[in-house]
Amino acid sequence: MLKLTDRLHAVVIGSGFGGLAAAIRLGARGYRVTVLERLDAPGGRAYVFRQDGFTFDAGPTIITAPFLLEELWALCGRRFSDDIDLRPISPFYRIRFDDGETFNYTGDADNMRAEIARFNPGDVAGYERFMRISQDLFRVGFEELGDKPFGSFTDMLRILPDLVRMRGDRSVYGLVARHLKDERLRTVLSFHPLLIGGNPFTASAIYALICFLERRWGVHFAMGGTGAVVRGMVGLLEGQGATLRCNAEVAAITVENGVATGVTLASGETIEADIVVSNADSAYTYRNLLPPSARRRWTDRKIERSRYSMSLFVWYFGTDRQYPEVAHHTIMLGPRYRELLRDIFTRHVLADDFSLYLHRPTATDPSLAPPGGDAFYVLSPVPHLDSGTDWQTAAEPYRQRIQNHLEATLLPDLGKHLVTSRMMTPQDFQDRLLSVRGAAFGLEPVLTQSAWFRPHNQSEDVRNLFIVGAGTHPGAGLPGVLSSARILDTVVPDAHAFV
Repeated sequence: MLKLTDRLHAVVIGSGFGGLAAAIRLGARGYRVTVLERLDAPGGRAYVFRQDGFTFDAGPTIITAPFLLEELWALCGRRFSDDIDLRPISPFYRIRFDDGETFNYTGDADNMRAEIARFNPGDVAGYERFMRISQDLFRVGFEELGDKPFGSFTDMLRILPDLVRMRGDRSVYGLVARHLKDERLRTVLSFHPLLIGGNPFTASAIYALICFLERRWGVHFAMGGTGAVVRGMVGLLEGQGATLRCNAEVAAITVENGVATGVTLASGETIEADIVVSNADSAYTYRNLLPPSARRRWTDRKIERSRYSMSLFVWYFGTDRQYPEVAHHTIMLGPRYRELLRDIFTRHVLADDFSLYLHRPTATDPSLAPPGGDAFYVLSPVPHLDSGTDWQTAAEPYRQRIQNHLEATLLPDLGKHLVTSRMMTPQDFQDRLLSVRGAAFGLEPVLTQSAWFRPHNQSEDVRNLFIVGAGTHPGAGLPGVLSSARILDTVVPDAHAFV
């Protein structure tokens, strides 16, 4: 039997969900694994902030398709439910329109029909048609293709008939509008691309599969916060004998004769590896970690000309009182929808108005705040750094505007009950998470940047380099990121078979 140090070595750059899932899968297939994280704790975008007795998940708050996590535990001979207490959330989202009207979005078909009828009885039949299409998109886009690599253009040609049949050239909003007439309902059923960094008016209709995906498996929250899942995954790695090193920033991927051979840290230390897996932002990986001489497809020019997702302004705050009438997930729509998204994605200007996602995890898990208090974060989609916004001066006035709006709507007397506060801006996405242009989700999910057109899971430029996370196929969101790691089972040989 080989000793641990004799096994083939895989280095994983980054400990986000994609990196941790990749490391677990590689460990289960015989690799000796080292995970390198530049921050002081694992998680990447799923980092956890603890402040004044409050626990804040920095990024992902919604868990769908939990079977993808259960698989990781099963690979290690353990049961996910033994380590993680996952609770279903209902409603999935409470959507609040600017006039105060609300729509409770759930996974229950009868309840959804009733909510649709409350807004426009004539749209119930259209909703049913849309959900049948969403199910068809889910079957093809997620079940058949979500964990399949697109290593050659013939893979893209193979799915072309399905894309044509399902009108993948149409936008999500365009698909919804074809079946529903009420503009508010069109908004309710088309916002989902924003969860993965896309514009509902330009994201391919294929992403309408998210609606059925949520109905199929539900929307869940992990007790203790999403960080509890990160800690559970780190525990799996430790059980495999893997190494996790924090405060270890990778400065370069070493390449010899077109083959990745390891990494060099910012400290100057070199680590040899048989394969390298990058969970860093895909554009950053190619532009900053690889020399131009090693890149044929992902040149600086191509990276600069690519389209990037919007960014986010996130305000984390805690109160010394509770707001029990506020749902776990609330989407607060502003006075504009199409026009605001145009400002964010096309014009790249910071608008005077905003739409917000308000997360109140203490609605499900009170332990995330001190007794009698509530933990929140409120997220506002904003342009990436091409807007030219100086967030060092703009952040606090923007936060104050959001606070004023929350105080006037869902959180009365908020200012009197604030006890802790912190912010994250697009500048933080660039400087802290090394995301090109401060884009929160990497490349924008449009048809011409999906599947084969996205950076491949198996690098097309460098042998023995693999990419996982939001910036590769199939894309952002927890199911997409975990599926990108699942693809490694197809493109990376088992350690004993590696040549």
